[in-house]
Amino acid sequence: MGNTLTCCVSPNASPKLGRRAGPAEPDYESEIYEAAAGDAVAVAPAPAAAVEPAELDFGAGEGHHLQHISDREMPEDLALESNPSDHPRASTIFLSKSQTDVREKRKSNHLNHVSPGQLTKKYSSCSTIFLDDSTVSQPNLRTTIKCVTLAIYYHIKNRDANRSLDIFDERSHPLTREKVPEEYFKHDPEHKFIYRFVRTLFSAAQLTAECAIVTLVYLERLLTYAEIDICPTNWKRIVLGAILLASKVWDDQAVWNVDYCQILKDITVEDMNEMERHFLELLQFNINVPASVYAKYYFDLRSLADDNNLNFLFAPLSKERAQNLEAISRLCEDKYKDLCRAAMRRSLSADNFIGIQRSNAILS
Repeated sequence: MGNTLTCCVSPNASPKLGRRAGPAEPDYESEIYEAAAGDAVAVAPAPAAAVEPAELDFGAGEGHHLQHISDREMPEDLALESNPSDHPRASTIFLSKSQTDVREKRKSNHLNHVSPGQLTKKYSSCSTIFLDDSTVSQPNLRTTIKCVTLAIYYHIKNRDANRSLDIFDERSHPLTREKVPEEYFKHDPEHKFIYRFVRTLFSAAQLTAECAIVTLVYLERLLTYAEIDICPTNWKRIVLGAILLASKVWDDQAVWNVDYCQILKDITVEDMNEMERHFLELLQFNINVPASVYAKYYFDLRSLADDNNLNFLFAPLSKERAQNLEAISRLCEDKYKDLCRAAMRRSLSADNFIGIQRSNAILS
């Protein structure tokens, strides 16, 4: 009770019952690496010391100042409120990095009198309501991957420096036996190249759109905790490690490390295991993604798509779809009420206990 942060919590985790059966995956290496060389292109205040009541004087210097568990679990010198992957009110890093390009693009269009052209986005009216097929609980896979890879693109393009670690450096740990041209590491990858790499992994491993959002959360958490930058030499291994971890946390039957070796033919299981171990250590084993943080990343990705003209597929709201939405809403509401009742029966905190008691005042 009273714990405000949980680390190393894997929601809906269950033991892996077995790897997915099926034919061997086709060779994706040529698609991933094609045209690689041709793409050119406030620290928060420290918590106040605990003040002990006068009647509980244990003596000075006895070491009785107990630290709250949430403070002990936080990485050193890292404020929770400043980390967007932990705190729902902190602004996401990718959205702030993209604003510079968005402002410059708008300014250039204004100065050059560039017409926006024909409006492709549909707007609702009194008689017609347009909705897309992406929701926070069931995002559209293709659009979500496009948004996540665009966020990664802005991370690389507008990085602060080239800080990296050897475990993520593709020059030290290549993903292919073929020699990658040195020119490849001198230029930032284009968005379409990043999208092709991530889409290939998600398609081969049959991952969900929710896993893509969690991947971005882990990526920004790694950059913040480890104080590194994502750059042309390490972006593939960082993205691969985030996808690997997100798939294990999100999916009940996650893809095994050896399965990724069938997608990326030249990488070894030992390399995958070592990268996963380092990734977890750099995250301080904090793999918890609160629902509020997940929702913030989802809506910020939608804002990013809107700023970059990545339109979602809109369709008029039909009677059948309206009935389905109403049924899903009612089902979620009933499920939420059942969870609240179960939580109240299981345990009561002091706050809940005070809120439940409603006794009449006695006036004398």
